[in-house]
Amino acid sequence: MEELLMKRLLFVALTLIFVLAACGNSGSSDKNSDSKSSSSNSDKKTLRVGTEGTYAPFTFHNKKDQLTGYDIDVIKAVAKEEGYKLKFNETSWDSMFAGLDAKRFDVIANQVGINKERKEKYKFSNPYTYSSGVLVVRDDEKNIKSFDDVKGKKLAQTFTSNYGKLAKDKGANITKVDGFNQSIDLLLSKRVDGTFNDSLSYLDYKKQKPNAKIKAIKGDAEQNKSAFAFSKSVDDKVVSDFNDGLKKLKENGELAKIGEKWFGENVSEPK
Repeated sequence: MEELLMKRLLFVALTLIFVLAACGNSGSSDKNSDSKSSSSNSDKKTLRVGTEGTYAPFTFHNKKDQLTGYDIDVIKAVAKEEGYKLKFNETSWDSMFAGLDAKRFDVIANQVGINKERKEKYKFSNPYTYSSGVLVVRDDEKNIKSFDDVKGKKLAQTFTSNYGKLAKDKGANITKVDGFNQSIDLLLSKRVDGTFNDSLSYLDYKKQKPNAKIKAIKGDAEQNKSAFAFSKSVDDKVVSDFNDGLKKLKENGELAKIGEKWFGENVSEPK
């Protein structure tokens, strides 16, 4: 009888130990889960941004060697509005999409013009810049008066830009360059006859160097719409967040202010 009582007491004691241990583990697990969830929610997503860093006034280095420009200001404003962190990766324009394809970065902030071919390969935000293409030539040029006069002429262009395609379509001979400033250097040294480029780049250059002996010819290039280009692997929510951020910046006037800072006018709306 005494032996049976001892066995029952031992069974009860073991049962209590098991229950208390299980409860302790459950509480510890929940605490860890809550901690991980809290930590995860507090982390901001970091986006790797591809940009030239040599394409003033859109993306370039100032006298303090800080990366700045219109596109840099816009993407920083959007990221701040939507809670993203940014890591900039500088590369030449003709390597830009290869970098996006290779997933070295997630998005390009570099006046990427929207066209049919790119829309098939990449995701785009809503446009944040509207501009037109111009043909920049020396101010004493007599033989080039329109876009169609460049057939057989040497034009300085980046191969993969919309303007490079325009030059090819017009029958020009292409001299490869890395950006606008190099195009103008070749033009002024008479190594090329002109360059198709963005009207905003031309206006900024003339603003910085009003005595530069160049002029711009307007033509039949359709209005250019520039947007952020994302890798297809980027989540749709990221693109949606960027569109939401751009909408907020338009509504509160911040996007217009950024345009006025760099160009003296709002360039985020079609004209």
